[in-house]
Amino acid sequence: MSKFEQSKQKLRGSIAPIITPFTEDGSVDFETLESLINWHIESGSHGISVTGTTGEPSSLTIEERIQVIERAAKAVNGRVPFVPGTGSTNHEETLYLTKRASEIEGVDGVLIIVPYYNKPSQHALYKHFKKVADTVPNLPIIVYNIPGRTSVNLEVKTLAKLNTDCPNIIGVKESNKDFEHVNRVLLECGRDFLLYSGIELLCYPMLAIGGAGYISATANVEPKKVAEVYDAWKEGDVERAANLHYELMPLNDVLFKDTNPAPLKAALGMMGRIKPILRLPMDLPTKELQDEIRAVLQHYVELDKVTAK
Repeated sequence: MSKFEQSKQKLRGSIAPIITPFTEDGSVDFETLESLINWHIESGSHGISVTGTTGEPSSLTIEERIQVIERAAKAVNGRVPFVPGTGSTNHEETLYLTKRASEIEGVDGVLIIVPYYNKPSQHALYKHFKKVADTVPNLPIIVYNIPGRTSVNLEVKTLAKLNTDCPNIIGVKESNKDFEHVNRVLLECGRDFLLYSGIELLCYPMLAIGGAGYISATANVEPKKVAEVYDAWKEGDVERAANLHYELMPLNDVLFKDTNPAPLKAALGMMGRIKPILRLPMDLPTKELQDEIRAVLQHYVELDKVTAK
């Protein structure tokens, strides 16, 4: 079995996209980051990711992103797969971050977002990802398609060509509400291509069409139940998987009433897991939304029994 075939067997389930915690002075809180990673692994998350959308990468310097990846890799310590985000709107930054990640022990693959803001053509997207893949030929790459953030949709034909031409492009995270599109990804790229949902309400449905799992922001708050959806499906307990899917729906809804990860950080602050701090231009939700988050959250966790940090 080739290295990439092994990766396709390994990188499945709930890969939790961890938030980047900050201290009161705005610096990265590495101690809390390590605590969160340990909590996720103990709760059953099947993999860990950092510095993706939920990790506020655009609010971090390049060096901070590398430091977060290094510290996270050390905290994971090979217990579950580790797939950090190394994409940027800047091509050279993406190359640099990806090459640095490839040199860090414990990195099992990388998640690379479609460049945002500059709205490249499909031809330009192909050249961008092809160059990155060729630069790190031994590193598994998961492309990250999130049209709502990038204003560009990576079309299925473009992804299929990348899959054909780049052996190390092994999957895609689709934060795409077009369920027809995600069905066609597996049709065109092959059923062994790793398809992950980045849309919370499609995490369970994506499994039904052959998805490898999901990278769900909600896992930051309910890692155990989010992971159990995949576990139940894998065990053939379709009813339990569906029940968990619907049980998580109110939490999914309220956590996306403001831009991710602002509601997540508010919720984690209420749970005592982090100091709820974001870097501008991001900020916490309004008091009204925070009250709504608290009201929903109390149905999932016992807030008064969590020790505040």
